[in-house]
Amino acid sequence: MAFDEVAGISFKDKDGVQIMKDYMASGSFARGRDSINAYASMVFVGNINQPVDTLVKTSHLFAPFPEAMIDSAFFDRFHAYVPGWEIPKMRPEFFTNQYGLIVDYLAEWLREMRKRNFGDAINKYFKLGRDLNQRDTIAVKHTVSGLLKLLYPNEEYDKEAVRRCLEYALEVRRRVKEQLKKIGGMEFFDVHFSYIDVETMEEKFISVPEQGGGSLFPDGPLNPGVMHTVATGGTGSHLGLYRLETQVTSGNGTLKTSGLGSNAAAKESIKVGFDYFKANASRVSASIKAGEHDYHLHVVELHNTGPTNAMTLASFVALCSGVFGKPLQQQMVVLGSMSLGGNIVPVENLAESLQVAFDAGAKRILLPMASVKDIPTIPGELFAKFQTSFYADPVDAVFKALGVQ
Repeated sequence: MAFDEVAGISFKDKDGVQIMKDYMASGSFARGRDSINAYASMVFVGNINQPVDTLVKTSHLFAPFPEAMIDSAFFDRFHAYVPGWEIPKMRPEFFTNQYGLIVDYLAEWLREMRKRNFGDAINKYFKLGRDLNQRDTIAVKHTVSGLLKLLYPNEEYDKEAVRRCLEYALEVRRRVKEQLKKIGGMEFFDVHFSYIDVETMEEKFISVPEQGGGSLFPDGPLNPGVMHTVATGGTGSHLGLYRLETQVTSGNGTLKTSGLGSNAAAKESIKVGFDYFKANASRVSASIKAGEHDYHLHVVELHNTGPTNAMTLASFVALCSGVFGKPLQQQMVVLGSMSLGGNIVPVENLAESLQVAFDAGAKRILLPMASVKDIPTIPGELFAKFQTSFYADPVDAVFKALGVQ
């Protein structure tokens, strides 16, 4: 059963989405007092109205669905998200001038093939990775089974054929999970899908091309004054990765900012960090003369989430690094913010912030001591991915970020 133009779907019955969820999970639905079993699959077809790279950074790929259907439990029942942007538009040369299949014959063959299961072909050659839960496993096996039926209906497939189908099935299911992570938070943090070759025991991880993220941290040390932080963007509730780049020149203590557009709150947060820097730079090093330099602080939104007003501590650390001429530790993200008086503000959405940092390629995390109480909310497997250190106050954050004992 196909639903075309999903953006226009509406439900007169407010329980419509729940009925669909129950059917997608159990293969049955209620009609009056009767419970009816059925075997049809569901396909949802629609258009996205923004470039894919923009949508995955600022929202999620399920955004075109109507509000009533934006439900993580509903989307979790999707076995695959097929990337329509990779499918060419229909063209005259795609039609054959040779013999084709009669539609009712093809339909009968497809109905007959539903009685067969090729999903067990995976077990002969591969094992699925640890991040796949039961729903993920079912989805991947069903997709592999369907692909093998279409490509090798006589069951004469080899290991490489199964591998190709498995990698595609993992990709299209992971695409679902990547969107669920944005909608439902840390409940869906386990998105790093992989499979293991049972012969060589080599594990291969499957990425989703449009997510990217792995190259956001350059190899090698950064320049002095360059740092990364994760914060909530001004365009909504989405977390994003931000890079601050600082240029220090001779001058008389003035600050220039760029990359913030006309966002007054973001500019104000950096000004607060700059005022704290002028008042406290000597606590970092007696050799720092804040008033003898001019500063240009540029903010890069690596996830296009909009300017953030949580830049106070980050700007202080970046300015100290720049004027001190010492780079931050490699692949480090500094989390947390502060008030004008230097009081540390705990990290909001700590687990989600760490997930954003990990997806971007961070290896080190610097956290405020005030966020220690939130560590139990972080999945142990995620927390173990980082070298983690803690700071007690803004000056301590500078020392820890620069690796100064």
